[in-house]
Amino acid sequence: MPAVEFRAATFKIGNKTILDNLTLAIESGETLVLLGRSGSGKTTALRLINGMNLPTAGEVLVDGKATTAWDLVRLRRSIGYVIQESGLFPHFSVERNIGLVPKLEGWEEPRIAARTAALLESVSLPAKDFAKRMPRELSGGQRQRVGVARALAADPKILLFDEPFGALDPVTRLDLQREFLRLRAELNKTSVFVTHDVREAMELATRIALLHEGRLAFLGTPEDFRASLHPEAHAFLEVLNAE
Repeated sequence: MPAVEFRAATFKIGNKTILDNLTLAIESGETLVLLGRSGSGKTTALRLINGMNLPTAGEVLVDGKATTAWDLVRLRRSIGYVIQESGLFPHFSVERNIGLVPKLEGWEEPRIAARTAALLESVSLPAKDFAKRMPRELSGGQRQRVGVARALAADPKILLFDEPFGALDPVTRLDLQREFLRLRAELNKTSVFVTHDVREAMELATRIALLHEGRLAFLGTPEDFRASLHPEAHAFLEVLNAE
């Protein structure tokens, strides 16, 4: 059974179609990158997975169950979510940010503390140095690392990344991309990653879903993407080849 499945999923706002008849399955353990220009529907597709958007036609299934049949609070707590600029609560310390979902899930404090310390170590931010800090005391790259740790806190099966590295400088971005690949190899999570950066897509994806004007233009491996004759894929490949 796929971890996530879109079945002719459509999302409209009024008369405007944002996502049109999207059908694809995301297998357990893979990293599917949703690639596309601004306004292509990729973030909408991501938000359909955790029920922040609900389809206006068709359906999206998580663990074989339509999002419309889930308790949406339960669905969202079961999925890790990392956004640009990390989305940390500014009045919470690093450890409180990471431990928020486990606390809401009723974990005991010693378990939360142990989990938080382990996750900070896993994202190269030793707990003794960073657990008590406030988000304002961190660099942009450090905040994103804390955001990843927070997404992993309750050990979700699925992780969603909405252009998490887009606002970072190129050196920090490359460092975090490498961290993502290391964590993926260690944890074997199902990841869905939104980006408009074709180089990032080629580096991180096991498969790429290219969206264009709300429709699926291409679905396949990075190697298949390089060979695609679709005009939108060709436009992205021109950017890649020009760098």
